[in-house]
Amino acid sequence: MTGTENVPKLATFGAGCFWGVEEAFRSVDGVLGTAVGYMGGTLKNPGYEQVCTGETGHAEVVQVTYDPAKISYQQLLDIFWSSHDPTQLNRQGPDFGPNYRSVIFYHDPEQGKIARKSKIDVETSGRFGFGKIVTLIQPAGEFYRAEEYHQRYFEKHGGGSCHI
Repeated sequence: MTGTENVPKLATFGAGCFWGVEEAFRSVDGVLGTAVGYMGGTLKNPGYEQVCTGETGHAEVVQVTYDPAKISYQQLLDIFWSSHDPTQLNRQGPDFGPNYRSVIFYHDPEQGKIARKSKIDVETSGRFGFGKIVTLIQPAGEFYRAEEYHQRYFEKHGGGSCHI
């Protein structure tokens, strides 16, 4: 035991519309909290309207705070892969643009290693018809929390889902 097993960790995923991605993680045992926001772009403190232009370079993401003693990063990746179609480039269903890209932002080298192996495993499994998995795997950058009306959107609006 290193003493870090009970320290909460972060995981950040982009898989299309962040409302549905957040909903996929929000009630999972071991997930301590979620927040939707923007990562991977060049503009400081972007807003939703700016990100939706596709010109800021940000992806819509969900940042997950989790207890690694209760849920592993691999288990979070399994939820990520199940929540969208990672063969669609810059889109999920009717939502399209670089802000809807499939991306894993890793917070440490171990997460990066696990994410890369997971991507290979998913791609070779045939789960998505042997299509190319276009998911990017990148180091996490600055997370910009989205506007409050986006947080826990489906919970506030009586359910729903994003189209994939």
